[in-house]
Amino acid sequence: MLSSVSALMKTTAARLSALYLLLFAICALGLVFYMGSLTMRMLESQIQDTVSEEVQSLGRAYQRGGLTTLVRVVEGRSRQPGAYLYTIADPTGRILGGNVESIETAVLSTEGWTERPFAYQRYGEIDARSGDMPDARQGPHMAMAIVMRLPNQMILLVGRDLGEPERFGNVIRRALAVAFGMMGFGALVIWFLVGRRALRRIDNISEASRRIMAGDLSRRLPVTGGGDEFDRLSQNLNEMLARIAALNEGLKQVSDNIAHDLKTPLTRLRNRAEAALAKDNQPQHRRALEATIAESDQLIRTFNAILMISRLESGYSAEHTQAIDLAAIVADVVELYEPAAEEVGVTLFADAPDEFPITGNRELIGQALSNIVDNAIKYSAGSNEGTVVKVTAARDGATIAIRVTDTGPGISEQDRSRATERFVRLEQSRTQPGSGLGLSLAKAVMTFHGGRLELSGENPGLCVSMIFPAGDSQG
Repeated sequence: MLSSVSALMKTTAARLSALYLLLFAICALGLVFYMGSLTMRMLESQIQDTVSEEVQSLGRAYQRGGLTTLVRVVEGRSRQPGAYLYTIADPTGRILGGNVESIETAVLSTEGWTERPFAYQRYGEIDARSGDMPDARQGPHMAMAIVMRLPNQMILLVGRDLGEPERFGNVIRRALAVAFGMMGFGALVIWFLVGRRALRRIDNISEASRRIMAGDLSRRLPVTGGGDEFDRLSQNLNEMLARIAALNEGLKQVSDNIAHDLKTPLTRLRNRAEAALAKDNQPQHRRALEATIAESDQLIRTFNAILMISRLESGYSAEHTQAIDLAAIVADVVELYEPAAEEVGVTLFADAPDEFPITGNRELIGQALSNIVDNAIKYSAGSNEGTVVKVTAARDGATIAIRVTDTGPGISEQDRSRATERFVRLEQSRTQPGSGLGLSLAKAVMTFHGGRLELSGENPGLCVSMIFPAGDSQG
């Protein structure tokens, strides 16, 4: 479950959806607070209007009969149930009448509307044991009021309890919060389901792409028939793949024709030169025929390398792979090239003490390693005394690496990427034999096995690394 969520969050669509969900949550949360505060402001405005009307009514009573009438009206209205507060106090703030038993002292010391809601207690609600006034922030009753001083310096307070507006505001906030939670949960579920579906389709496309890159050009990307963006993309790519397959098939036919049309005459020419060499005892003729045979062999090897690289890059059949040991291949190649290395004064040795099993093509890996070892010996010979070519095999985490290290002139860093291209020879004088296809073939072999070919400097010398994935390699 966690792995699928992690994979889902790596997709662009999932990240954009998560961003939209976050923005929605912020906007919805802001809407909840805005609606709640707006509702409270509206209710407070209504309270002020109703309290002002009540004050006007009491003012008319005071004008009709003075303080006596005012006190009588206040006492009468105090006994009626409701949310209104009535308080008459002396100039010192001592409560003389009304339905409020205690109130914050600072409230009665100012005139006009109270700056903030204040705590109060009605008759019978003060703690009988301690007689303490509840804290204004935790009191059971909060109210807003207007405070006036009468001509005789008596204090009149008229207000209204905020319990009902607060309860109404809480109901509004809870309703908005529940609605927001339900919408957020629904959006999350929809996003997850849609994201999983999109991820599954992308995985199918990726799997088909991997098979196509492995050489199966007959493979096509899946199309559901829904006509959405994925289907349109898959259809366009399938048309492109069909075109590439047709071009690749044409190129393969051309390569086969070249192989048959050029390799066969070259082979005949070589055979005739060998036959003439067997019959001709003239030294000059023999040297010419031997050179012709050598050139013919080089041309045939060049054509074989070109065709092999083309076959590997277009997808070599996986039927040619089996379980092999890289250490055994290293030992065989080093044993094969030891005499040639000794002849030119190069010390060649192997260091592969363990077994390194993979699934691959023994002939291809052996040919690639032979090309690399041959290059190392050829370009290291005569460079300095004590020239050494070392071939090692070692496991490095999730990979197995065969490294061929020499003490020759090496390759500059800017030329290493070009060294694996076809027909590229960094030796400008062209005094050494070769066609510039050895590293190209090694790179194609490593790509076929799901690995890579790396070139690095050894100061002096060069290190060519054939890096295979540990375990089964793809073929």
